[in-house]
Amino acid sequence: MLSYQHSFHAGNMADVHKHALLAVMLDYLTRKDKPLSYIETHAGRGLYRLDAAEALKTGEAAVGIGRLAAAFPPEHPYARCLAAIRARYGATAYPGSPLIAADMLRPGDVMHLAELHPREHEALKEVMAPFGAHVLRRDGLAAALSLCPPTPRRGLVLIDPSWEVKDDYATIPKTISKLRAKWNVGIIALWYPLLLGGAHGPMLDALSALDPDGLRHEVVFGPAREGHRMVGSGLFVVNPPYGLADEAQRIEALFDARPKSS
Repeated sequence: MLSYQHSFHAGNMADVHKHALLAVMLDYLTRKDKPLSYIETHAGRGLYRLDAAEALKTGEAAVGIGRLAAAFPPEHPYARCLAAIRARYGATAYPGSPLIAADMLRPGDVMHLAELHPREHEALKEVMAPFGAHVLRRDGLAAALSLCPPTPRRGLVLIDPSWEVKDDYATIPKTISKLRAKWNVGIIALWYPLLLGGAHGPMLDALSALDPDGLRHEVVFGPAREGHRMVGSGLFVVNPPYGLADEAQRIEALFDARPKSS
């Protein structure tokens, strides 16, 4: 489906959870002086404006990054990245995961970004042009399967669908199984929403059976607005980097300590 546009949701609490953990993983990978590959299956437009009409309409950023930004210490990889992006693009800028990766990767590292939505794809190409990313307009899961194993062989793939296609819950574990078979050293990170109704449950059972050593981390929060069905954010990581579980717990504590609405 091509109806989803992340501009309405950029900077929400799920974004903060996902992007903070992504920044931690990329920080870990870039400590070693060896090139890496970064692949993203549902890249979006890369750069968002928190004062845009879409963000203001939902108010999700205000109760997300608006309340959580100050909770991260300045030396945290996510805080450093957010500061760098805002220094470059302005105080209301919010980086999507492609721009977080672009900020953290080094010369010699390779980025492959897939985005099927035509307007989002065009915006992504414009934003990522200075960084030499390979921007693809094609199905992201098919792109990841065709790219793996990538060159360089070290690296990470982020799977971050809109979850508007209900079949995703059944097909994504099968895709991850294929990716793992083709790229046994790759970090495979899947973001998923915690929704009222628990549609994610059987999928997580399948993923845990596929990789009992995978990292499953979730944070729970109240709906961003009346009628909003998302009540939390989850990440399942195959081949999690050393120390990620501990860092996930520290990030969870920041959510628990976030300022409450008045």
